[in-house]
Amino acid sequence: MSDSSTSFKVRAKVMQAPSPDRLEVLDDVVIEVDAGLIVSITDASRADLDGTELELGDESVLLPGLVDAHIHAPQWPQLGTGLDLALEDWLFAHTFPLEARFVDQAFAQAVWSDMVSTLLGHGTTTAVYFGPRDRMATTLLAETCVAHGQRAFVGRTAMDHPDGTPEWYRDQSAAASVDASAASVEEIRALGSPLVQPIVTPRFIPACTDAALAGLAEIATEMDVRVQTHCSESDWEHNHVLDRCGRSDTQALEAFGLLARSTVLAHGNFMSDADLTTASGHGAGVAHCPLSNTYFANAVFPARRAIDLGTHIGLGTDVAGGASPGLLPQCAHAVSVSRHLDDGVDATLDGDIRGVVGSRIDIVEAFWMATLGGAELLDLPVGLLEPGRRFDAMAVRPGAIASGLRRWPDVDDDVRWFEKIVRLGSPTDIAHVWVDGVRVAGSDE
Repeated sequence: MSDSSTSFKVRAKVMQAPSPDRLEVLDDVVIEVDAGLIVSITDASRADLDGTELELGDESVLLPGLVDAHIHAPQWPQLGTGLDLALEDWLFAHTFPLEARFVDQAFAQAVWSDMVSTLLGHGTTTAVYFGPRDRMATTLLAETCVAHGQRAFVGRTAMDHPDGTPEWYRDQSAAASVDASAASVEEIRALGSPLVQPIVTPRFIPACTDAALAGLAEIATEMDVRVQTHCSESDWEHNHVLDRCGRSDTQALEAFGLLARSTVLAHGNFMSDADLTTASGHGAGVAHCPLSNTYFANAVFPARRAIDLGTHIGLGTDVAGGASPGLLPQCAHAVSVSRHLDDGVDATLDGDIRGVVGSRIDIVEAFWMATLGGAELLDLPVGLLEPGRRFDAMAVRPGAIASGLRRWPDVDDDVRWFEKIVRLGSPTDIAHVWVDGVRVAGSDE
């Protein structure tokens, strides 16, 4: 619809979460965008409407684009499968064999193109990708994000531990792991895209030797690159790190030098208050993956506690551990699992001891995680529609026959309408998606 070098205006109703506890509704405003930057937002009654490129109409709503803080790109073909297994069994039986196939560049390209275009259609304007171990396929993923116009962090997954990885799918040594990761950073930076950045990606402590973890931390510091890894995801991972390192996952990652500003710690279900405070002290944060945690984590991430402690927290699908590609469903899952944690799940226990009282979050807090929370975790000027930020947005329009999203004017006020959009919205309802002021997807073709 638009070129990032041009100026345009959109007239719309805006709904967004500028903080975890506040829904902001801008009822009828004109947003002026210049070269991808939001220049002004003016009430339509006072705005100059000349040059307005798109008027969304009374029933449509403009939302900030969604920030998916944790995706395993090479797991895209296995989305929705194998979820009856424990995490460690799922990895060795299904995931590692699939990821090893990405040495085939034709296969990789077919998967990347399908995945990126699909995620954009779900409103995912920013994605944080674990790539495959193969460096060429990882660079190809970054190139695909550039071609489709998705904002992304792309990392070559580093893994060299002889016990935590299969012989046929591991880096041959710690030095090889570090060197390949450094080369991948350089290749992605050489693309010269303002939207796509590299990210150093040790898979997790069970899959990496101490030498690799320390070396990856060094290159992340030297090359000024963000870091992503898993942290305290499940009983298995949490206990593995305690046995091997004699300390929590968070403490071990800190000791290796992997906690820094914008480090993304995926899952974090077993992080203590001290761990969350340690991560916050470094400016790191958590990618909360509620649906994936339901299958693999053996616990519920304490999102309410993390928010109250001031921890940076975003939302992630964890494709393919999370069997849903969109972040809007993850918002609903985040609310649901917080209720499970608050209420408890064992009916044989008395109600006053069954759950962790005070754990609930609501739909506004979940949407904040999926937008501004993720943006702040990654230090990105997105996640909120306001002057000075980049125009990453999606327009939701109800009424599609295949969708259950409906607004009943005599029933739904703005608060109820927002809740419906977040809980029920699907690609069928997403008419337009913009990244950096460029229209990149949407059902309104």
